[in-house]
Amino acid sequence: MKDENEYLTVLDYLYEKSLILQDTAGFDKVLYFYFIDALAHIDYTAGIYSYNFASPKNIMGGEYLRWRIDEEKKGDRARFPGFVNWLRENHPEKFTSLPSLWQMIYDTEDPASYRSFRIVLDPDSRNPIPADFFYAIIDEFFETEFLKSLYEDASLAALFRDYRSR
Repeated sequence: MKDENEYLTVLDYLYEKSLILQDTAGFDKVLYFYFIDALAHIDYTAGIYSYNFASPKNIMGGEYLRWRIDEEKKGDRARFPGFVNWLRENHPEKFTSLPSLWQMIYDTEDPASYRSFRIVLDPDSRNPIPADFFYAIIDEFFETEFLKSLYEDASLAALFRDYRSR
């Protein structure tokens, strides 16, 4: 690890983001769950690179992520991974507009996954994920068009309703 921990600046970058201009109560509930969930995985992974594994910050993040394992199985939340793959097959233009972390984690053909709550892009690699990757995925989740698509009456939410009705 470098003397100047580059992942601390990643966390600062994430924490400086704001949803103040959004009405998150109007977001589709499942999409909002997975939005916050992705941010938690980003936070946890960068936190593991930044702080000791047993730091209170990482312990609290791990506790949330343990809770979410059961939560993702409730109701329509369990359908989200299938939805992402359905988009890949039936609406490739919408799939490619998703944040790349969602594409990688939920695409059944991609080896990326959450392992021990960390983002793992290549299961065979022991190298940390480059800090630049985190900046890119954080920006994708806070892109205006993506955030607009999360509202219950917006494009991504409408496609999710369509998927659920099948």
